[in-house]
Amino acid sequence: MFIWKRKKCKKRLSSLRSVFDQKKGFEIGGPSKLFLSDVFPVYDWVHSVDNCNFRDTTLWEKDFKGAEYRHSARKYGVRYIAEGTALPVEDEKYDFVLSSHCIEHIANPLNALEEWKRILKPGGFVVLVFPDKNFTFDHRRAYTSFEHLLTDYNLGTSEHDLSHLSEILKLHDLRLDPDAGLDFNSFKERSEKNTVNRALHHHVFSQEVMRQCFSCFDLDVVCQEFVPPFHQIIIGKKRDPS
Repeated sequence: MFIWKRKKCKKRLSSLRSVFDQKKGFEIGGPSKLFLSDVFPVYDWVHSVDNCNFRDTTLWEKDFKGAEYRHSARKYGVRYIAEGTALPVEDEKYDFVLSSHCIEHIANPLNALEEWKRILKPGGFVVLVFPDKNFTFDHRRAYTSFEHLLTDYNLGTSEHDLSHLSEILKLHDLRLDPDAGLDFNSFKERSEKNTVNRALHHHVFSQEVMRQCFSCFDLDVVCQEFVPPFHQIIIGKKRDPS
């Protein structure tokens, strides 16, 4: 079943190649395996991708060396150490923004999306990948509502926020999260240090809520896909006033 679904996704996503073909983009986090895959080989299509990570060492990459961002064997861009919600980049610089499995680690997702839109050229695209909770350690948690996300945005919730910690500690399925280990106390200790390691999934997203998020910033949804085993994809286009 999954093989069949991947083939269907590959065909549909390949029709978007012109969005990326020899264009310049920016990636939040990364490099991302999905964009190296045969299903959605964005890195092969683009001219270059610049990048930011919140620090020079993360749980996923032990050491970001140098100022070059090597997103594939043959291509590279500029690397920044910065928050995904406060990019050191001028307005309307890029043709597209990529984010794969980062939005759930950000405490104020609408703030992030607004910032990603800012650096997009008119007519540019946001490609956002997030986990399908039904196939991850979040499967016991409820979907976050758009109203909750809007409250975080209006309150200016920062990356120091731990308001979801009790829910996560209660419902997180450690059996499906081998990187966190099976020891609850170790997981709790790591989670309490989230400001440093950004391991928590603050929110649990559905495609419906993501559409609301995109609509909030006048990003017109052009594609929604599920790529097995757990990737939900939504792509939005920034409206061109002209």
